[in-house]
Amino acid sequence: MAIQLKIECGNARLDAIETYGSTSCAMRIYTGAQPADCITANSGTLLVDFNLPADWMNAAATRSKTKLGTWSGTASGGAGATPGHFRVYNSQATKDGTTCFIQGSCAIGSGDINFDGTITSGQTVTISTFTLTDANA
Repeated sequence: MAIQLKIECGNARLDAIETYGSTSCAMRIYTGAQPADCITANSGTLLVDFNLPADWMNAAATRSKTKLGTWSGTASGGAGATPGHFRVYNSQATKDGTTCFIQGSCAIGSGDINFDGTITSGQTVTISTFTLTDANA
């Protein structure tokens, strides 16, 4: 039998992620596959670098937590590059690979974050949906 958590416990675990991240988080979108884990050095080409709002996630409910506010930035790298992965850092000032605490896949039409096309330098990029889900139901 799998371990199960009460809904409120799962919600508290999800809300702790935003608390850990603090109010000055940043997200970066890169080309290529995501690194093996959050402490492995960055890989790929940086496409977009943007600061998340001070309150960047809604309160967890029914074992999921969704983005809050506008997540938008201007692309800086590549001409028609395909997004491959993202990383979230708990400091807007030190996006050096040592403060990453969330990462996942990106792709055109699939991935943890979905894009509708390639990303070109100077393009405004907006993340319209992002959800974290607790696994122990």
